[in-house]
Amino acid sequence: MPDQVTIDREKLIKATAEEVARSLSVDLGKGLKEDEAQRRLSQFGPNEIQEEKRNPAKDFVEKFWNPTAWILETAAVLSYFLGKTLDFYVIIALLVFNAVLSFIQEQRANKALELLRRKLQVNARVLRDGQWKVLPARLLVPGDVIRVRLGDFVPADVKLYDGEVEVDQSALTGESLPVYRKKDDVIYSGSIVRRGEATGVVLFTGKYTYFGRTVELVKIAKPRLRIEKVVNRVVFWMMVMVATLLAASAILILVRHEDIFSFIPFSLILIVAAIPIALPAMFSISLALGSYELSREGVLITKLDAIEGAATMNVLASDKTGTITMNQLSVYDVIPINADKKEVLLYGALASSEASQDPIDIAIIEKAKEEGIKLAEWNVESFKPFDPSTRRTESVASKDGRRVRSAKGSIDSISKLCGIKSDPLYEKAEEVARKGCRVLAVAKDEGQGWVLAGLIALRDPPRPDSAELVRELNELGVKVVMITGDATPIAKEIAREVGIGERVVSLKELKESPNLVDKVNGVAEVFPEDKFTIVKILQGEGKVVGMTGDGVNDSPALRQADVGIAVSNATDVAKAAAAVVLTTPGLRNIVDMVKTGRRIYERINIWILSRITRTFENVVFVALAYLLFDKFVISTFGMVLMLFLFDFVTLTQSTDNVPYPRSPARWDVTNLVKIASLIGSFMVVESFVPLFTFMSLPLKELQTAMFSYLLFSSIFNLLNVRERGNFWASRPSNVMIAAIALDILATLVLTAHGIPGLAAVPIGVTLTALAYAVLFNLIINNFVKVGFRRLLNLEW
Repeated sequence: MPDQVTIDREKLIKATAEEVARSLSVDLGKGLKEDEAQRRLSQFGPNEIQEEKRNPAKDFVEKFWNPTAWILETAAVLSYFLGKTLDFYVIIALLVFNAVLSFIQEQRANKALELLRRKLQVNARVLRDGQWKVLPARLLVPGDVIRVRLGDFVPADVKLYDGEVEVDQSALTGESLPVYRKKDDVIYSGSIVRRGEATGVVLFTGKYTYFGRTVELVKIAKPRLRIEKVVNRVVFWMMVMVATLLAASAILILVRHEDIFSFIPFSLILIVAAIPIALPAMFSISLALGSYELSREGVLITKLDAIEGAATMNVLASDKTGTITMNQLSVYDVIPINADKKEVLLYGALASSEASQDPIDIAIIEKAKEEGIKLAEWNVESFKPFDPSTRRTESVASKDGRRVRSAKGSIDSISKLCGIKSDPLYEKAEEVARKGCRVLAVAKDEGQGWVLAGLIALRDPPRPDSAELVRELNELGVKVVMITGDATPIAKEIAREVGIGERVVSLKELKESPNLVDKVNGVAEVFPEDKFTIVKILQGEGKVVGMTGDGVNDSPALRQADVGIAVSNATDVAKAAAAVVLTTPGLRNIVDMVKTGRRIYERINIWILSRITRTFENVVFVALAYLLFDKFVISTFGMVLMLFLFDFVTLTQSTDNVPYPRSPARWDVTNLVKIASLIGSFMVVESFVPLFTFMSLPLKELQTAMFSYLLFSSIFNLLNVRERGNFWASRPSNVMIAAIALDILATLVLTAHGIPGLAAVPIGVTLTALAYAVLFNLIINNFVKVGFRRLLNLEW
């Protein structure tokens, strides 16, 4: 018995049932022997998907292993060895607070594999030792002979050798229509039998099935985390700034022949001043509030960084079936031949059964009702369901003494029934077939023989909101690329109809010329693995990719994408793999998600600009003051306390009233550093004014006075840079205003009474610091900012 790993899959799939039986060493008439089945179960393992479990403790510990944490940990160690225990405990508190908040917001169990495993926990009819048994599907092994019938969930990949069935593979392949399978065909795990009954031999089980291989793609899919890159980039520039100043200071101290150990406390102050400790928390809180806001609009965010991804997304790769289209058949057109349109619909509806819940039957019956045809007046005496051998359904119905036989089915079967040639009918059907329609023929017999009534074209239509969605996304700078397993002509028609465009290519073309992504509107004739590959190709070309989908086949791509979006009727597996789940029908809420994401991006962008500007002021000013006057104008404790108080304000930025950009957001930390350096240079010069004012105070009181000024300067600088124009152009949120007021009040109280590590000063000193901060940062620097933007054409 060959191993499922080393076996030639394609050869086995293409082989006949008899060849498969010989290859798998099974007697099709008796099935496997029980002891052999147990041996294979030990060899291949259960027919289920093994769950990959994450360790929450490990996830939490990893929060202490990143550039921001390393800097804080270094500062804590330095404080401890310098005997600054208060500074040590405060820094450790900062570190733990940040880790706990980040862990709580980001922790999310991976449920996709568990949902798949549960789906496989069904029973199967199995032939073993010549007897039919009902066993749990997890006990199936390659070579088992099983029987499937109407309504069954196919539990493994099976080669049919007796019988014929129609199976619904929409959850796997995205195809909305059931597919016909006969002897020597393969039906895949995860499909549902819609018609017929058949016996077959199990080819593959567990993760080696078509279904399971999709799960493996979900496991290996690794989305890019841009937030981490942004944080690391900010930390990098902060450390470049500090390292440059420390190097220059160390050289100057050596030249002066001063005590090098006096340099260590100075280094500690600069390191603490440069740490963007609140940045991860700012991200998490902003995204959490954004997800709450979106949940009220019918958008469930299951991975917080998906909102940030939505802000920067510039390509939406959308699955066609169930996403752009309804995944629900409807009558597209009626082509009358020997009857009028209503009569064609009548005969088609009489040859259908609502009880069967067949999508074709339901579509025709619904259309007949819409046209006002009173089916209830007809008495259906007999109904013959679809027979794979004849490829049609038939019925006998009567009304007021009128008796009619009706039939519907493939063009070939109905033309043969009516004794006519099929070629002319195919010509009539060609136009609608090009639009992705499935065309059925309808015939009637009122006692004079079968007569062709006409043709009925069915298709999976676009969602009502798809065209509007595409237009709005285009206006927001997001290109929509349709991905489908359908043939290229069908894909082109749907793409044209919803306004995506008509440039639809094959995956082969896209692989050969990845730079086509800017010109392509869609990719047709793809498989699940292809969707995953397409997302990676788009990302490889520098695109930030959103992916919408609804089926199991979409889950690897949903997870790999920067923003995976499962629509409301998606399978549980797709929802678990996605970062965003729409709870209401359609895709309208994607636009809301993009706008909200960009608004959050704008808040974080302002925070970064404010933080770099403040760091530039604090680090450069403190360093220059030390080198010029040989004084620490602010203590390490004062710097840490300032971090706490200012971050209390910055965290409320997650509620600030800011407009969203009309084009995809783009993280450009380097450009922000340039702008911050320009504004920060003015702030450094301005900081010497209060320093000279307070220079006559004792050192401890001087440090308190400069603590007040630097804190107030940071607060009012934030109010300045939150607007690209004049700071009064928009009003901050009430929460942000309240936080600023509380911060100022707390500073007045703390500096007036003093605490350990912060000496008390007269209230007039603190008010003077406040007045300087307002004058420089809200008035003078406002015009400096506006002037720089106009003069140098700067944007942020």
